[in-house]
Order: sequence, then C-alpha cells, then structure tokens
Amino acid sequence: MSVIFEFIYFTCKEEPLENAFSNFDKKPMENIKIDLQKNLMGLGLELPSVSTPGGNYVSVNVRENIAYVAIQFPIYNEEYLYQGRLGNEISTEEGYKAMELCALNVIAQIEEKIGFDQVVGLNHIDAYFQADGNWDESPIVVNGASDLLVKVLEEKGVHSRSIFGVDKLPRNFSVGLTASFTLQNT
Repeated sequence: MSVIFEFIYFTCKEEPLENAFSNFDKKPMENIKIDLQKNLMGLGLELPSVSTPGGNYVSVNVRENIAYVAIQFPIYNEEYLYQGRLGNEISTEEGYKAMELCALNVIAQIEEKIGFDQVVGLNHIDAYFQADGNWDESPIVVNGASDLLVKVLEEKGVHSRSIFGVDKLPRNFSVGLTASFTLQNT
C-alpha cells in the first residue's frame, strides 16, 4: 500500500480554509484559556480512561517544552473498536468516528499526564490507517480527528498533519493517531 502524505495547516469541512481562523483571537497562545469539560459536554462527549502502553514506552513523553503523545487507537474505556480495513469492514463514516475516538484519547492522555492549563497548543498530528487497496478517502477520515481537536481545544487545537497508509496496525485497528503539543515554559 502506498504512503500518503498530506501536509495541511487545518481542514474544516464546514467552511473554507480562509474562513476557518476568523473567529480566533490574535492574543498569544499561552494566554488562551479553554474550558475543556464545557467543550466536551457541548459535544456530548466525555474523556475515556487512558490506555496503558502495550510495550516498553510511555504514552506521553516530554522533552523541554514539547509533549509527544504515543499512538492512540480507537479504544474506549479498554474496549477495542473499529477493527478492520477501511473500505472493507469499516466504512469511511465509521473511520471518521474512529479518528474522533483516537483524538479523544490523545486529549485524555494530555489532560491526565500534563493538564491543558500547561498546554500552549497542538502542533502536529500523524494519522495512520489500514485500508482496502482501492479505498482512497483518508483525508475525510482524518478530518474526524482534526475537526474534534479544533472543536474541543479551540485555538489551541489548530495544527498541521500527515497521513500514512500502512499495511497493518496492531490489533487490526483501522486507524491510529500520534500528536505533539507545545507546553508552557516552567
């Protein structure tokens, strides 16, 4: 399967890119406060319990003022969801939901390990997917993560991204997501 690289600053399916930032304040990012719980409740969501790493690594690794979140899969409170290949067992719409869940797990990891009061903003996400050879709707699926991150984290959720098609993901998950965040200097 080919590797797909998509470098974008932000994708919003509701409005064109040039309008996506018009509601954001121009104040420094470290001064921006978000009400994480209110934003989640407004979407009818709550943070899942954080998953435990499946190997010899940590789920959140901090180096100076950058936090790297290890790959998060569509797991909700230890229940594996959305297993299979996109375009085969998993539809594009289900893939979008799977990516939303991965993004929710990224948020849960940062909130539990660091706290969003220490986060300046999301930098970049790497999205991974496994699909049938003829399926080619990865940007739509990855919008599940991008849309959720911006809705929940507001200005702090604006990011760049890359998309990688892979042959196989652990436990036959259809998608996975990694992220990096800038933290306040302490």
